[in-house]
Amino acid sequence: MPNAEQWLMFLGSVVIFSVLPGPGMLYVLARSLRGGRGEGIRSVFGNTVGASVHAIAAALGLSAVLAASAEAFFIVKIVGAVYLVFLGVRALLHRTDGSELTEARPSRHGAFVQGILSEVLNPKTAIYFLAILPHFVDTGSRFAALGMLVLGLVAVVLATVADIVVALAAGAIGERLARRPRLRTGQRWTSGLVLIGLGGFLAASEA
Repeated sequence: MPNAEQWLMFLGSVVIFSVLPGPGMLYVLARSLRGGRGEGIRSVFGNTVGASVHAIAAALGLSAVLAASAEAFFIVKIVGAVYLVFLGVRALLHRTDGSELTEARPSRHGAFVQGILSEVLNPKTAIYFLAILPHFVDTGSRFAALGMLVLGLVAVVLATVADIVVALAAGAIGERLARRPRLRTGQRWTSGLVLIGLGGFLAASEA
């Protein structure tokens, strides 16, 4: 495990990455603007589960296989991009004559499940863990996998805290907009275009 100095360096680097807007945070922003704080929080915890999958994969060495295989990376990237674009287009086509928040209640698990899928299908998260974690773990130790797992989960928790702040702030704005019929169309288009933009960004990104 890292010593005290390494812990400080690790936590500092993770905090910086956590507060910088990335695909996960922008996904939470889009869902929160469209469905309010409840949907935003569910999308956050979906992201958390998805990122935890990547943390476990990094500890087991599976992420290294993904990073080393151009074909595997490309397939996961394209599937993830298509999925985000699909969510964005669906948001653009979704029309209601009532409150968005009221309409969203029957599908309480949708944002959570979609958060998991969008994060699991983001190979950039796997690359992130591979780029950060090995610098703070003795890779020659028999406990290297456990050390990477602990550090990875710490990073996930810090990212979750940052995403919750975004969900609460953007969700409050989304709830206010949803109560104003004239602003619902702009709210829906903003959410949809953010998701489509994320899909395009992911598709154009390189390993």
